[in-house]
Amino acid sequence: MRPSEPFLTPYLTGPDKNLTIEEVTQRVFPVWTYSYLALLLPVFLFTDYVRYKPVIIIQGISLIITWLLLLFAHGVRAMQLVEFTYGMMTATEVAYYAYIYSVVSVDHYQKVTSHCRSITLVSTTVASLLGQLLVSLAHVSYFYLNAISLASVSMAFISSFFLPMPQKSMFFHRKSSPEVSIGPTDKNPPDTSNQQGKDVSRSSQKTHQQFKNQDPKHFLAVLMQLCKDLKECYTTKKLLYWSIWWALATAGFNQILNYVQVLWDDKAPSHSSAVYNGAVEAIATFLSSITSLAVGYVKLNWDLTGELALGIFSALDAGSLFLMHFTWNIWVCYAAYVVFKACYMLLITIATTGLNRATKFKAPQPKGHEDTNSVTHED
Repeated sequence: MRPSEPFLTPYLTGPDKNLTIEEVTQRVFPVWTYSYLALLLPVFLFTDYVRYKPVIIIQGISLIITWLLLLFAHGVRAMQLVEFTYGMMTATEVAYYAYIYSVVSVDHYQKVTSHCRSITLVSTTVASLLGQLLVSLAHVSYFYLNAISLASVSMAFISSFFLPMPQKSMFFHRKSSPEVSIGPTDKNPPDTSNQQGKDVSRSSQKTHQQFKNQDPKHFLAVLMQLCKDLKECYTTKKLLYWSIWWALATAGFNQILNYVQVLWDDKAPSHSSAVYNGAVEAIATFLSSITSLAVGYVKLNWDLTGELALGIFSALDAGSLFLMHFTWNIWVCYAAYVVFKACYMLLITIATTGLNRATKFKAPQPKGHEDTNSVTHED
C-alpha cells in the first residue's frame, strides 16, 4: 500500500520539494520512462536466471530506496534518482507474475491472472482511498503519506524473504520432467537397481543439472533457444497482433500514469484547489479490479471475441484520452480517466491470459502426465 502515489506531483511542486511544474515534467518524470525501457530486457533475463525470488527482493530494495529519497533528499538530481529507482521497481514487476505462473498449471492461468491483477488493484484502491481520507479529513501532509508508504514497502520487503524458492524457470532452469527416469540413462547410469541406487541417481542428475546451468556454453545455448522461441512465436499472426497491441498499449498507459497528475494540476492547480487525486485513483482501480476479476469467470472464447473486444475498448480508451485533453472541467477529466483505466485493465488481463496460453513451452513429460502442466510461463 502506497497512499502517497496519487499525490506525487503536488508533493514535488509543493513546499516539501519546491520544484517547478516544468522541472517535474521535463527533467524528472522522463527519467522513469527511459530507465524502465533500458532495464526491461536485462531484468527479464536475470529474473529467469535467478528464478524470480531474488528479483522480488531487489524490487523491495528499490522501493525502500525510492521512498527514502522522496522523504529526505532534495533537488532535481535527487528526484531524478528517485525516478530511476522507481524504474527499476517497475521493470522488476515481471518477477511477481512469473513467480506465480511458475507454481500453477496452465489450466489455472486465466483465474490466476485475474486474481493477481485484482489483488494488486484492490490494494491500490485501499491505499488511494486512505491517502484521500487522510489529506481531506485529517489534513495530513504529503510528507507523512510518504512515511506511511515507506513503512508499507519495508514490510513487503521483509515478507519477500519468506517466499519459497521455485525449482524451475522458463529458460535457464527448465526441467525435462517432474521426476527423473528410474531406468539407466547416458548422463546418470545407476550403479544398482535398488531404491538406494535410484536415490543416488536422482541426486546425481540434480547436481549435474546445477553445474550445467552454470556453464557459459549453457548460457549461450539458452540465448540461442530464446531467439528461436521468439522467432517461432511471432510467426503466429494472432500472437503478433496481440503483442504489438500489448507493447503500444502498455507504453501509452505508462505515459498516462506518469503525466496524468500534471494534467490534473493544469486543469485545477493543487496550490489553489482541493486535490481529489486519491479518490479518483481509488474509484478507477476499484472498477479495474472488478473488470480484471470478471475475466477469470466469464466463459467466452477469447480467441474468437478477443479482437472484437480489443477494437471496441481500445476505441473507448482513445476517446477518453481526447476528452481528458480537450475538457477544462476537472470532473469530466477525472471521469474520463476512470473509464480509460478500467478499459485498459480489462484488455490487459485478457491479453495476459491469451499470450500465456499461446506462448507455452512444452517440455518432455513422463508417461501419465499431460503436456504443459509443469512448465513455466512468464507474463
